Amino acid sequence: MKTSILLLALLLTIGTNGFSQGIEIGDKAPEFKTLADDGSTWDLNEYIGEKFIVVYFYPAAMTSGCTKQACTYRDFKTQINEANAIVVGISGDKVEGLQLFKKAHDLNFPLLSDESGEIATKYGVPLRDGGSITREINGQNFDLVRGKTASRWTFIINKKGDIVYKNTEVDVNNDTQEILDFIKNNS
Repeated sequence: MKTSILLLALLLTIGTNGFSQGIEIGDKAPEFKTLADDGSTWDLNEYIGEKFIVVYFYPAAMTSGCTKQACTYRDFKTQINEANAIVVGISGDKVEGLQLFKKAHDLNFPLLSDESGEIATKYGVPLRDGGSITREINGQNFDLVRGKTASRWTFIINKKGDIVYKNTEVDVNNDTQEILDFIKNNS
């Protein structure tokens, strides 16, 4: 009997944490507060009602695909503003790594730290173990450490706080254009 109860508890835990599909289009966006690259606390609730909020999860700062995706968001800042939207990038990187990433690539939007994977879990984004990488920036080596590694997923939250867009198969080359097209067609 005890074994059956333990097995059931384990299956319920896996079902809610490991294999959840998370939120769907039409659901309320899960609330979160976390540290931003500048050390401040970024609170989703402070932005609901103002603009569309593009929340994109990415695996690791200073890696090729993540850099390409972030730089494309940077380069489309004017079009994103014109679409009445803001962008935030979320990864399991420590704040110090996010600061280096932002500075190295002159990123012009908030990068948020989700070291524990709590935010990714709320959104149903699959997680793997964290890790670290060493990158040379201005002739100096830095270790960038992340607690968890999230899959690359993108969400859009409307002014009412609802999820209106979910992409679980993000193409770093087209992500920014896809979110812009979606917002323009659904404003």
